[in-house]
Amino acid sequence: MNDTPLTSPSLARPAERNDRLPLGALLALATAGFITVLTEAMPAGLLPQMSTGLGVSQALIGQLVTLYAIGSILAAIPLTIVTRGWRRRPLLLSAIGGFAIANSVTALSEVYWLTLAARFLAGVFAGLLWALLAGYASRMVEPRLQGRAITVAMLGAPLALSLGIPAGTLLGTAVGWRLSFAIMTGMTLLLVIWVRWQVPDFAGERAGKRLPLHQVLILPGVRSVLFVTLSYVVAHNLLYTYIAPFLEPSGLGSEIDRVLLVFGLASVLSLWIVGSLIDRWLRQLVLSSATLFMLSAIALALWQEQPGVVYAATAVWGLAFGAMPSLLQTASAKAAAEAADTAQSMLVTLWNVGIAAGGLAGGLLLNVPGVQTFPWIVTGLLLLTLWTTANARKHGFARSE
Repeated sequence: MNDTPLTSPSLARPAERNDRLPLGALLALATAGFITVLTEAMPAGLLPQMSTGLGVSQALIGQLVTLYAIGSILAAIPLTIVTRGWRRRPLLLSAIGGFAIANSVTALSEVYWLTLAARFLAGVFAGLLWALLAGYASRMVEPRLQGRAITVAMLGAPLALSLGIPAGTLLGTAVGWRLSFAIMTGMTLLLVIWVRWQVPDFAGERAGKRLPLHQVLILPGVRSVLFVTLSYVVAHNLLYTYIAPFLEPSGLGSEIDRVLLVFGLASVLSLWIVGSLIDRWLRQLVLSSATLFMLSAIALALWQEQPGVVYAATAVWGLAFGAMPSLLQTASAKAAAEAADTAQSMLVTLWNVGIAAGGLAGGLLLNVPGVQTFPWIVTGLLLLTLWTTANARKHGFARSE
């Protein structure tokens, strides 16, 4: 990926664009991502407490996570298309404010179905928010800094996964799940003030420049980025979702929290490493990420009974995965140019489809042929990822100049 400025009219240099990273604004976007991921995953860590509080089974509480994902899948593309002409900051504030509403209802609700509806609503706002973040970050800076800006804006997700979710679970155990969601509402309201203060506003797409969805899909490079997103995310979630049964032969079944902590910390480290390289070495970084993940999967397949190898392979896996969302979002934004938000909505949708598909495929394959085959399936998916990336040398994952 070269440093030549994008020629799209909507990405021409506006007065608000910076020649250095506006960290205050980018960290506000990262915090939005942090709250989004924490809101999504918190019920998984509070299953027993929420089950008792709402008087339903833990399996039904688990569907709170499912409905959230469904909301994101259904809403990302249509909401992004409908709101393309809206000014960006009011739209961003609306998406963030939606989390305050959803988490408030969750904290106060005594009825399971109302809680379920609130979770679906949160997923809808999440789909819109994730579609906005990368395009928003890239519009704040010069083209040569877009990848770095997107990396900072994406920092909230791995932080939430590695640190926020364990902390949220501990908080819920200490003060109760209702107060935990109320605290999330308070954090969201503070974020609204932060965004209003620090994040610049931008115009929406002009009516004459709005490409239909099918025309965005056929833009050079967009389909390659979307395919890589789907194959990589299915591979990741196939293994990540069923990491507990996979760890049993190594005797690490009781240490799953430590294994996932290693994964999370390596993911954060990955963002720090990639942040300074992404704008010039995007193609090479995507190829490296898929290769490292594939090598770690092979190591897990061959030596899954050796705890030391499992920890090392998990660290490499985390290092490979951590920056991948930023890499894909950057590739999508550059390939789609002025249609970046629409392309991002498709990426967000496929990301969530990949999460669901990985979990579903793993469930079907768990008993026959068994969890021990998962690393080999992952390897096959990553070979497809590498092949697609390698062949997208002109568009999508273009060679550096």
